[in-house]
Amino acid sequence: MSSVIKDDYLAQLIASWKAEAAASAMPVTSWLDQLRASAAGRIEVLRLPTTRDEEWRFTDITPLKYSSFPRASVASRLTGHDIARYTLDDVPYRVVFVDGQFSSELSSIEHDSGVIAGNLSSLANEHTAMVARYLGRLADFQDDIFVALNTAFLHDGAGIIIPADISAAAPIHVLFITSQPEQTTYPRCLVIAEPGARATLVEEYIALQDAAYLTNSVMEMHLARSAQVQHIRVQRESRQAFHIANNTTVIAPDACYRSVSLTLGAQISRYSQNIVLAGENAECAIDGLTLIAGKQLADTHTFIDHAKPYGRSQQLHKCIADDSARGVFSGKIMVRPHAQMTDSRQMSRNLLLSDKARVDTKPQLEIFADDVKCAHGATVGQLDKEALFYLQSRGLSDTAARNLLTYAFGGEVISRIPVNSLKQQLEKFVLASTQVN
Repeated sequence: MSSVIKDDYLAQLIASWKAEAAASAMPVTSWLDQLRASAAGRIEVLRLPTTRDEEWRFTDITPLKYSSFPRASVASRLTGHDIARYTLDDVPYRVVFVDGQFSSELSSIEHDSGVIAGNLSSLANEHTAMVARYLGRLADFQDDIFVALNTAFLHDGAGIIIPADISAAAPIHVLFITSQPEQTTYPRCLVIAEPGARATLVEEYIALQDAAYLTNSVMEMHLARSAQVQHIRVQRESRQAFHIANNTTVIAPDACYRSVSLTLGAQISRYSQNIVLAGENAECAIDGLTLIAGKQLADTHTFIDHAKPYGRSQQLHKCIADDSARGVFSGKIMVRPHAQMTDSRQMSRNLLLSDKARVDTKPQLEIFADDVKCAHGATVGQLDKEALFYLQSRGLSDTAARNLLTYAFGGEVISRIPVNSLKQQLEKFVLASTQVN
């Protein structure tokens, strides 16, 4: 079977989608059928990106053209013991998907907490009006082939609703597990925070074996007035995998969104994060860390859209690249007309640990208002020689000094994770990954 990335395979995907739609026994509402059909229609007219497209010019997905990844149809049967190392001690709420399918046995949701969480297909039936208002309406599949593919093959997914004025007692862990090689999964997540709601969400992607496969995920999130959401995203897929993800978050007046995103795995990864500050006094803070080695390619694209006055945004993105790895960061901030009194800051900092490592960074500002405070910057370099000399003068060896400085560079982002058990896991991971003997 050809790869899902080949243009000539898109026709086969349409045929596959039609066959699935005809044979599916899953109870869905008519609007959801129509949504999937609309997305499938876009696949017929869209093409797959190449390095000749400006937004993809640093990210060559050619290796995918020589792979064969059919959609995962049967999930492995896992036990709690199989995923014990990936669970979080201080996170009792867990929504688990194995090979793209919801696992009620591995999930743990306390229904008396006030938070509504579970399989998106069930929520689409039980909370039809609310889900239909946002699902497929935030992440635009009209011009993005990967979002269109995800929407067309939308079956199971994570649905989380935080009702008005409810503060989730503990973080919610959404865990996407790939257990089989040479398959494609389409993870989907919809988060709705009603007025005054507060929650912390951990979105994580892992693999149980080091194998080649494709993950094509979409996250949609809406924060109503005065809602507050902390979002931690961890991508630690197989080193042979391909990971393409899209996140769209819309922030209403007086709402606040804070995110920490970590890119650690995958042979080729692409994370597109689109944030719309859609109301006055909306706020977001986005931190990211990419840690890559070998021949990994990791691409992070962000777009922060200041659509209303008095918006505030802060962004720090860091990349540590070793061996022949390549990091890409493109961060665009737009301040639209009449979005006066906007305060926006962006910084891209990148550390190269070898002569062959490479980072392409492109911070951008587009300002169409005149009463704003905006700044951006970027740095790419190796470890500070003066800092190395200082540590060596205090008795550290050259290797120990380099290890300490490298760990501290990444640790700044890790320290902003509010979930202690996850933070400790990632601190150990970064420490082990940045050590040179």
